[in-house]
Amino acid sequence: MELLLLSSSMKHGTGFLEHAMPAVTELLAGRGRLLFVPFAKRDHDGYTATVQAAVAPLGITVDGLHRADDPVAAVREAEAVFIGGGNTFRLLSTLHRLGLVTALREAVRGGTPYMGASAGTNMACPSLRTSNDMPIVEPPSFEAIGLVPFQINPHYLDPDPGSTHMGETREQRIAEFLEDNDVPVLGLREGAWLRVRGEHAELGGSTGARLFTRGAEPRELGPGDDATFLLRTEPHYDA
Repeated sequence: MELLLLSSSMKHGTGFLEHAMPAVTELLAGRGRLLFVPFAKRDHDGYTATVQAAVAPLGITVDGLHRADDPVAAVREAEAVFIGGGNTFRLLSTLHRLGLVTALREAVRGGTPYMGASAGTNMACPSLRTSNDMPIVEPPSFEAIGLVPFQINPHYLDPDPGSTHMGETREQRIAEFLEDNDVPVLGLREGAWLRVRGEHAELGGSTGARLFTRGAEPRELGPGDDATFLLRTEPHYDA
């Protein structure tokens, strides 16, 4: 598989996909069309136009999946797929309703390049259980596409020792997840991404990530670090 899993589509001070454009260019090299999945946001046409403007300098034409007469066929015929960010529950609910979870899994495992940002990165995991979003709609299942065997938490924020906020930190929420699910969680900071090429995975970007596993202290991963070992994960979720 060829995967580019971005923590976010934007980094502070940059435009849409600008911070990751070298990685985007490498993933989409030789492709003339990109199938965009805009279902995490309500304005599908506007969202698709934003993506088109970002990749136009690469000579790529963007097709919004919401305009396809047969969404499953569009996925099967796509040169490359990009699932954008927004609300993860809305996104997954729509993918299930349109019968796209299996179609996307089969297409990407068959060689179609896949790019995800934020919610789109969550979709590459086995489950949406490490999403940051409110459940504004109820999907029929938490099962996501499952392109990687571990979980990712996009937009990961490190604990702030000086904060007076009394709610849970992201680290505490991931620790709660690990109490009931024995699955590694890669906390991707904004500006970071995971690049998977076949059997190899590597951390990219500029900000790094924290890896959380049950019964161990969090582990820091930096840009360029090999993350191939995560592809050998055997996840165990609660019922």
